[in-house]
Amino acid sequence: MKLKMQIALYKKCSLLTILLIVSLVAYNQDGNAGINEANTKVRSYFAAGTNLMYAVGAVLGLIGAIKVYSKWNSGDPDTGKVAAAWFGSCVFLVVVATVIRSFFGV
Repeated sequence: MKLKMQIALYKKCSLLTILLIVSLVAYNQDGNAGINEANTKVRSYFAAGTNLMYAVGAVLGLIGAIKVYSKWNSGDPDTGKVAAAWFGSCVFLVVVATVIRSFFGV
């Protein structure tokens, strides 16, 4: 029983030692290097995020087209308003991606 307690204490002490070493290494890093690395990573993700935004817009456009077609066939009087809203939201997604790209110079 005493041996098990010593092993548990040894594991806790070794874990605390590892955490202390890691925190000291993290504390001694250069702040500018970290910011520049984060900037580079975020900029590299932007192209994939833009493509994802276009894909989401395409799916939402298809859903909107089906909804508008359903309303049109049922003779709903506000079909034009719904069509304009769905079309506007798809255009908004494309415009937002383009504006963010040009604004931040990505």
